[in-house]
Amino acid sequence: MILLRSTLYFLWFITVSVMMHIAALPALLMPPAATLFAARLWCKLLLWGLKVIGGLDYEVRGEVPKGGALVAAKHMSMWDTLALYLLLHDARFVLKKELLAIPFYGWFVKKAGMIAIDRAGHASALRKMAAAVKEAVAGGHAVVIFPEGTRKKPGAPPDYKPGVAALYTQLGLPCVPVALNSGRYWQGFTRKPGTIVIEFLPAIPPGLDRRQFMATLESRIETATAKLLAQP
Repeated sequence: MILLRSTLYFLWFITVSVMMHIAALPALLMPPAATLFAARLWCKLLLWGLKVIGGLDYEVRGEVPKGGALVAAKHMSMWDTLALYLLLHDARFVLKKELLAIPFYGWFVKKAGMIAIDRAGHASALRKMAAAVKEAVAGGHAVVIFPEGTRKKPGAPPDYKPGVAALYTQLGLPCVPVALNSGRYWQGFTRKPGTIVIEFLPAIPPGLDRRQFMATLESRIETATAKLLAQP
């Protein structure tokens, strides 16, 4: 049954994605609000299909940030980006520059104002990222960063990168950690029925030095994530 549901959802995912990317092409010539509407509709359709076809729903815990904020989230599956984009209205995601080269998808990502970074750019890339994040937050947008830089399997050793600490210290912003257990249900091709939990944890106030901040961020996210993964 899980294999059948996963196959049907894969077909739904591909069909919706192709149709939406083609139908929304005119939005690239319109104001950003048109791209926002199309992107949110795409996310809603994918999550609706996940619930109806795959039997996989989700639950939100904690206080969802509103307006400009720095959000650091655990990353286990593509579900994370879909859900966070819906929960954080018109959010900006920090992502690798290579994604912009993907036809259709990359065009919409750029139009939506996502913050692409060249991970080989070192200090100059960090400066550009900080400037873009500052502008986005000032404009009332939440900025989402995955501090480990890539998806991690449940239970894998944490590997937090320094980019999030650079943003936190340079911009003097509070940081909202996010824990989740999506990897328990969304594993590669497989979608297991159940309820994903995403939890917005209390914000880390500005003022900590880099080492203190990184230790606090990792401890909060990993502790909360472990608890979510351990729940029946």
